[in-house]
Amino acid sequence: MKFDICVPLLGFDNIKQVELQKIDDIFMKMRSVEEEHISFTLIDPFVLRKYDFEVPTHIKEKLEINEKSNLMILNIVLIQTPIENSAINFIGPLVFNTDNNKVAQIILAESTEYGIAEKISTFLDK
Repeated sequence: MKFDICVPLLGFDNIKQVELQKIDDIFMKMRSVEEEHISFTLIDPFVLRKYDFEVPTHIKEKLEINEKSNLMILNIVLIQTPIENSAINFIGPLVFNTDNNKVAQIILAESTEYGIAEKISTFLDK
């Protein structure tokens, strides 16, 4: 499934469209349509922890989100070997509007309880 990027991904301003592919029930692969060598592994954060944040109004407008919108929230994972050493960026979630195939990355305030590189092993023991 292809998505148009409405707000540039941090550090990847040149990427305008991505393709999302399911790996399994937890992981997905997001690949740039323009530059095929750029890809990210994403994870469903809700399988790991309680995860809650407000989508800013300007992002809602860009993604055309309303109360009936179907949203998918995913986070970027830096895969390491072994997998337990992999780190998840909880401070920069990706919000996908699956109704209109638009996506934006939100950068949460540093004051949140979420980190930029939390080890996946932290959540596997719970």
